[in-house]
Amino acid sequence: MQPHHCSNRSGSPVPFLRLALVLLISLASPASSCTEQERSSLLQLLAGLSRDGGLKASWRNGTDCCTWEGITCSGPSRTVTDVSLASRGLEGSISPFLGNLTGLLRLNLSRNSLSGGLPLELVSSSSIIVLDVSFNRLTGGLSELPSSTPARPLQVLNISSNLFTGRFPTSTWEVMKSLVVLNASTNGFTGQIPTTPCASAPSLAVLELSFNELSGNIPPGLSNCSMLKLLRAGYNNLSGTLPDELFKVTSLEHLSLPSNWLEGSLSGIGKLTNLVTLDLGGNELSGNIPESIGELKRLEELHLEHNSMSGELPSTLSNCTHLVTIDLKSNQFSGELTKVNFTSLPNLQNLDLLYNNFTGTIPESIYSCSRLTALRLSENNFHGQLSEKIGNLKFLSFLSLVGNSLTNLTRTLQILRSTRSLTTLLIGFNFMNETMPEDDSIDGFENLQVLSISDCSLSGKIPDCLSKLPNLEMLLLHNNQLTGPIPDWISSLNFLFYLDLSNNSLTGEISSSLMDMPMLKSNKTAPKVFELPVYDRSPFMQYLMPSAFPKVLNLGTNNFTGLIPEKIGELKALSSLNLSSNQLSGEIPETIGNLTNLQLLDLSGNHLTGAIPGALNNLHFLSKFNISSNDLEGPIPTVGQLSTFPNSSYDGNPKLCGPMLVNQCGSAETPLITQKRRKKKGVFALAFGVFFGGVAILFLLARLFVMFRGTSFMTKKEEQQQR
Repeated sequence: MQPHHCSNRSGSPVPFLRLALVLLISLASPASSCTEQERSSLLQLLAGLSRDGGLKASWRNGTDCCTWEGITCSGPSRTVTDVSLASRGLEGSISPFLGNLTGLLRLNLSRNSLSGGLPLELVSSSSIIVLDVSFNRLTGGLSELPSSTPARPLQVLNISSNLFTGRFPTSTWEVMKSLVVLNASTNGFTGQIPTTPCASAPSLAVLELSFNELSGNIPPGLSNCSMLKLLRAGYNNLSGTLPDELFKVTSLEHLSLPSNWLEGSLSGIGKLTNLVTLDLGGNELSGNIPESIGELKRLEELHLEHNSMSGELPSTLSNCTHLVTIDLKSNQFSGELTKVNFTSLPNLQNLDLLYNNFTGTIPESIYSCSRLTALRLSENNFHGQLSEKIGNLKFLSFLSLVGNSLTNLTRTLQILRSTRSLTTLLIGFNFMNETMPEDDSIDGFENLQVLSISDCSLSGKIPDCLSKLPNLEMLLLHNNQLTGPIPDWISSLNFLFYLDLSNNSLTGEISSSLMDMPMLKSNKTAPKVFELPVYDRSPFMQYLMPSAFPKVLNLGTNNFTGLIPEKIGELKALSSLNLSSNQLSGEIPETIGNLTNLQLLDLSGNHLTGAIPGALNNLHFLSKFNISSNDLEGPIPTVGQLSTFPNSSYDGNPKLCGPMLVNQCGSAETPLITQKRRKKKGVFALAFGVFFGGVAILFLLARLFVMFRGTSFMTKKEEQQQR
């Protein structure tokens, strides 16, 4: 016979087990919940919110606030230690009553839409060690704490990405003896970089002040920040030279001061031997890169772009074997690159030397950087042919060689087809007066998204090998001497949304295949990102991804004939349509009025006839419009979008009339013809009067003539108003 262990047959527990269960529960449960003061302080925060992100469902009076959403309690007394309400869609103000949470260690209200000021009670809290209110809409300044305030425990203060203004307080930092991180970036703070935290907080490691309105010199007092690892103050109005005291902060690992007005040289930079990141781009630095750069053995990021630096690159740059990025674009560096042994830089991924004066051939040691993903050598004075060794760069995604003196386009493309990771290839302003390759065997560019072979004066036809680029999004072949028609396979490029064939000698009618390009009909674009920013005609206009470019069809300045296809109205995603300076005839299709995304429409310099379609007034985003130098006729719309453009948009159409033109719409005749006819009428009236020999008759006829002309003018004016 088996004994009963756990329960009787009725299902009710035995008394002993019931008692044991009660004891276990009582041991596992806290002896107390949060205090009434804590509950009340939290409810004060809730009361100040106009949008609470659903907190009311959890934060109910009379319940244990330790169970509320976003609240953490710790210790045997169940004290509130954490309030974590980041990214909750909160709107309203921050309650100062949160300062009554005497055990609160961490307060995170970041990434909401909170407004108003930052309560002094939180900054001066005797318990909070981490205070994060970043990414809100907080305003005002930071209040001063009384000098008699005892030391505060705050270690991390993140007030970045708000709307704070004014100068940094001084006495506040004097009591922050434990401060490790101060992030006040992306606000409107003015004045100088504060140095008080350096003297008061010996453990200060992070000082982040970027994107403010700070001015003045970099203060020498930063040398007191003996433990500082990160100093960022970019995108301010700082000026002067880099002080010698700054180079004494040898603990620095990240020095970032881009887009200021700093000047002078980098002579002392070699002392910061722990630097991992050096970003001084967008300043007014001069001189060369010192040989001492080789002392920065830990350096991974070197950004000196957009300065006025010059000279050759030092050979010691090869000692920075951990370099991942070298960005020296828009300077005046010169000489050959052979001094730098790129073989010693195995970690290099991005090399950008755009807009300098480097000469010679492209050193083959660059092709030993097997991890290179982006290489830009554009707008220099390199010459010769591309080396086959570039095929070693198996991860190369971005290659820009624009504006050098490279030769042999066909061979270049044959070499590059082995770099199968290429997505962006910009090689225009090279290969001058060569012939576009006709070899269909040029393939291997399956991943190519952007191809530019513009400004080369290339002869030949649009090569059929381009039809093998299934992922092509942007094709730029403008400013060449290409002939022949646009091939029908163009519509098979399902992702192509930017096509510039302008300034060539292409012939035939506008291909109907262009009307079937899927991406010009759809607003969809793939969210892909360039490895390096791409500049459009100016170093000041940069694009970070292909989809940031407008959808463009530019066939201007060619020899296209025939009509503008009616189906062009199906390309509803177009932002820019340029068919100017061709031999097109017929009328402007009404269907162009369907292209409601158009910002540019240029049909000038053709043989277009007929009236201006009223449907063009549907193009509400149109900012550039040109139909000059055609054979158009009739009135120019006096209302709507088309009435906002200057006379030059309509010049060279003798039969057009409108208030902005010499030819008014009161008469279909040109001013010159009208003037000649008036002279004839005057001669006829005089002859008629002399024939009858009577002054009275002449006077009467003259009155009748004037009355007749006045009646005619009024009638036409009324007709014009009716139109």
